[in-house]
Amino acid sequence: MNSKIITKLAELEEIINQSEVCYMGMADENGLPYTVPFNFAYEDNVLYFHSAPFGKKIDILKKKPDVCIAFSLGHELHHHDVEVGCSYSMKYRSVLAYGKVEFIEDIEQKTSWMNKIMLKYTQREFKYSLPAITNVACYRVVIEKMTGKKRGY
Repeated sequence: MNSKIITKLAELEEIINQSEVCYMGMADENGLPYTVPFNFAYEDNVLYFHSAPFGKKIDILKKKPDVCIAFSLGHELHHHDVEVGCSYSMKYRSVLAYGKVEFIEDIEQKTSWMNKIMLKYTQREFKYSLPAITNVACYRVVIEKMTGKKRGY
């Protein structure tokens, strides 16, 4: 069961859209990796995120906006021989997306981006109070490069 590169945009987007959580990797001021799980939305080659407006990830992203975002689905253990450890492998589909974080402060855009995320998880839009939308950080990543792999599919 060999890994295969995914080249079709539709298949890459399917993996992104079916993922419940993604993992954003970044590098801190010392070049050390820092990875955080996120809820997100995806639309037209853009990933949308929200979080508290402060903390380690915000500090890092404001200084170094380059990120790699990982998505992974369909994990299932397989084996050829139950008694041979090296015959085991994992079935999966995955995507890595690269880009730069862009923060937004405009209230209307923040509301729109929050609703993209909420639609993914609740299938509905919401109204937000000014304090609620002001006290959340909203950012996006325009995907510059995307790669995918699958094994067992």
